[in-house]
Amino acid sequence: MAANIADLFEHAVDAFGDRVAVACGEREITYAELEDSANRLAHFLQSRGVGKGAHVGLYAGNSIEAVVAMIAVYKLRAVVVNVNYRYVENELQYLFEDAGLVALIHDRGFSARVAAVGHDFRATVALPDGSTAALSDISYADALKGSGTRDFEERSGDDVYLLYTGGTTGYPKGVVWRHEDVWRVLGGGIDFMSGIPLDDEWAQSRREMPPMTRFCLAPLIHGNAQWAALAALFAGDTVVFLPHFDADEVWRTVERRQVNVIVLIGDAMARPIIEAYLAGKYDGSSLMAISSSAALFSPSVKRQYLQTLPDVLVTDAVGSSETGFAGIGIVAEVDGGAVDGPRITPGPDTIVIDENGKKAGPGVIGRLARGGHVPLGYFQDPVKTAALLTEIDGVRYAIPGDLARIEDDGTITLLGRGNTCVNTGGEKVFPEEVEGALKSHPAVFDALVIGLPDELLGQKVVALVQPRGSVDLSDLTGHVRKQVAGYKVPRSIWLVDAIARTISGKADYRWAHTYTKEHDAD
Repeated sequence: MAANIADLFEHAVDAFGDRVAVACGEREITYAELEDSANRLAHFLQSRGVGKGAHVGLYAGNSIEAVVAMIAVYKLRAVVVNVNYRYVENELQYLFEDAGLVALIHDRGFSARVAAVGHDFRATVALPDGSTAALSDISYADALKGSGTRDFEERSGDDVYLLYTGGTTGYPKGVVWRHEDVWRVLGGGIDFMSGIPLDDEWAQSRREMPPMTRFCLAPLIHGNAQWAALAALFAGDTVVFLPHFDADEVWRTVERRQVNVIVLIGDAMARPIIEAYLAGKYDGSSLMAISSSAALFSPSVKRQYLQTLPDVLVTDAVGSSETGFAGIGIVAEVDGGAVDGPRITPGPDTIVIDENGKKAGPGVIGRLARGGHVPLGYFQDPVKTAALLTEIDGVRYAIPGDLARIEDDGTITLLGRGNTCVNTGGEKVFPEEVEGALKSHPAVFDALVIGLPDELLGQKVVALVQPRGSVDLSDLTGHVRKQVAGYKVPRSIWLVDAIARTISGKADYRWAHTYTKEHDAD
C-alpha cells in the first residue's frame, strides 16, 4: 500500500471494522459499513467512466453520505472537488468549468440549481438530504446497488488531492497536492506538536490507545473539517458532525457522544459555543482538547475558555490550503490587552521570509513560508503557482501570503494576510489585531476591520461591529485605544446586525467593502 488517502482508510477498516466511524445527528455508521457503501458508490462511478485523475464535485452539507462519497472517489484514484453549498448558479458555473468536473455528487435539494447550470456531467448522484427534488440521473440508494467488493487498481502517493480555497477576497483557487504530501502536513503524517514525520505510514492505525471521539464543527467543504475527519478515520477514531451548526446542539452532542476533541474555526464558532455552555447546564467532562485554526481566535474568547474549561487543552494552530499545518500554540494565560495574532511554535520546515527573499531573523516582519511537503501549485494557473512557490538555499517553499514575525524565543507571531493589511500613513495595520481589541469590549459580539481610501493617509482603518445590544462608540474607541497604537484605532465604525462570514467562519472582506460602499452616506 501507499501513503494514499484511500489506502490509509482501508488499513483502518481492516483493523477496526466494528468501530463507529462517523456519526451525524442521530445516525452512525461503522468502518465496515462505510467501506461497503464507498465501494458500491465507487463501482457505480467507475461504470460511468470515472477513473484516475477524473474530477468529481461534492456539493453537499455535512452527512454520513458525504463522507462515503469522498472515500468512494479516492478509491478510484479520482479527485474530489469541494463545492461551497452556498453557491448559486453563476458561482457554480465558474467552479464546474474551472475545475473541469466530469461528475457531481450533491444533496438532493440542490438539484434545481445543478440543472439550471446545464453542465455536461457523465453522472450526477443525489444524496438523500430530506428534500423532495430529484432531478439527477440516479439516487444515492440506486447508486449503491452494485458490488461492495474492494477490487480497485493499485494506488500511489502521487495521486492528486485538490482543495478549492474559500475565495474570501476573490474567486476560489484550486490548490493541487500529492496525497502523500498533504497527508504529511494535514492528515496525521507528522506529530503536530513536534513537527516530526511518522516513520511508518500505518502507525495511525496501529496505535494501542483506545479510540477518541472527534467532533468537527466546520462544514466538510472546508479543509479544516476534511482533514480533521480523514486523520481521525486513518486512526480508527469516531468522527462526529452536525448537519448544521448550532451552539446548544454542540453541547448536547458532546454529552450524548462523549466527545473528547472539538475541532473548530476561530471566534465565529468558538464564541457562540462557549457562551451557550455558560448559559446552559451541560456536561463537558468528556472533553480533553479544543483545537482552533484557520481564523482569528481572539484573546477575549481564549480567556473565556481558560476560565470556563481549565482542565481542557486549548490550542491555536496556523495553516492554510497552500501550506497545510505550519505550527501550533498552546493557549495559556491571556492578559487583558490585545495581541498581534496567534503565536505558534513553528514546525521544522516553517520560516519567515523577509522582503529580500531571505530567511528573516527576530523582530522582522515577513511572509510565512513552509518547506518540506508542499503543494504542486494552483490548478491550471502557472502565474499564481510561480508566485506561491519559491526556492531559498536550495529548499522549495510555499508562500501563501500570510505576514508574520519571528520572535526572540524562536516562536512566530502570525499577523494576517498581506492582501487585507491596511497601509495608513505609511504604517501597516493588521485587521485581526484590531478585531481582537474590539471584541474584548463586553458590548461587542463580533467585528471586522478593513481599509478604505483616504486622501491624506492613503487608507484609513474602519470597523464593522456587531454589538450585543447598545454600545457607546466613544467608550468603544477609548477601550481600543488602550490596547493598540493610535494609528490602528478605527476612524469610522459601522454598527451592523450581523457580521457576514463564510460558512467556515472566515471573515468575508468582500461583503465588508460592499457594505461600507453602500452605506457610506449613512
